[in-house]
Amino acid sequence: MTRIAFLGLGAMGSRMAMRLVTAGHDVTVWSRTASAAEHLAAGAHLAPTPAAAVRDADVIFTMLADPTALEQVMHGPHGVAAELSEGSTVVEMSTVGPDAVTLLREALAPAVNLVDAPVLGSVDAAQDGTLVILAGGPPRVVEQVEPLLKRLGTVVRTGPVGSGAAAKLIANSVLLGVLTVLGEALALGRLLELPDDVMHDVLSRTPLAQQAQRRRPSIDAGNYPSRFALALARKDIDLAVRAASTRGVQLRAGRATAAWLADAVDSGRGTLDYTALLAQILEHPTPSPDTGVLTPPTP
Repeated sequence: MTRIAFLGLGAMGSRMAMRLVTAGHDVTVWSRTASAAEHLAAGAHLAPTPAAAVRDADVIFTMLADPTALEQVMHGPHGVAAELSEGSTVVEMSTVGPDAVTLLREALAPAVNLVDAPVLGSVDAAQDGTLVILAGGPPRVVEQVEPLLKRLGTVVRTGPVGSGAAAKLIANSVLLGVLTVLGEALALGRLLELPDDVMHDVLSRTPLAQQAQRRRPSIDAGNYPSRFALALARKDIDLAVRAASTRGVQLRAGRATAAWLADAVDSGRGTLDYTALLAQILEHPTPSPDTGVLTPPTP
């Protein structure tokens, strides 16, 4: 039987680990917050530290908040890097960007395999096993862990190590960029005194039709229950902007989206769903003196 360690039991990780437990796998879990692991106690082994979780594990899943958390779990006090067995495989599923994955590969022993496999989908997909998993790594290694990944969702092979992380940044850049365009379009319509019904009728005839229809109930109710925290969305777009910048490219639209998300976090919306970005834009539609686009005023 494959011995599994699962590190990181946030909203996504806890549901993913539970699917592996209910599939009958031998799973040891660790979380920074002990209470996050309590509901898994009946089917999983609870480890006090990351290092204890991975001892003798064949496959180690990581689902952590950001590159800093990954670095701490790998190399901080009670870190796992020194405990990984020869021939074991790390499946890095966090959204940390390709640069962090490259650093991770360099830090791991050559005999330890690495697959980077971030996911598309929110907590419902994690619970139902319908995530899209963007898997980068040597074909042989990806094939070995694919039966486990298929318990979590559909596997899309993206290429070598780091390509999964790169693909995830592209996907989230599109997702968040479209949301920003939708918010600014609605804000513009209100500034021009168009009724909401008219705006949505017009938007239904544009490439934004599906997004506008999907987001309208939350906009009308002013309610954004969290499935994908806005603060994490900000982290993701910052990773994309930084990855481009270090390669000599400035993502102008990406930087605008990052600025909106930063303002939304500063306004206290970080724990809300990322779609609360729409509320931020609609409530603060002041023209920017620098770009001429709709941005919030400087405090």
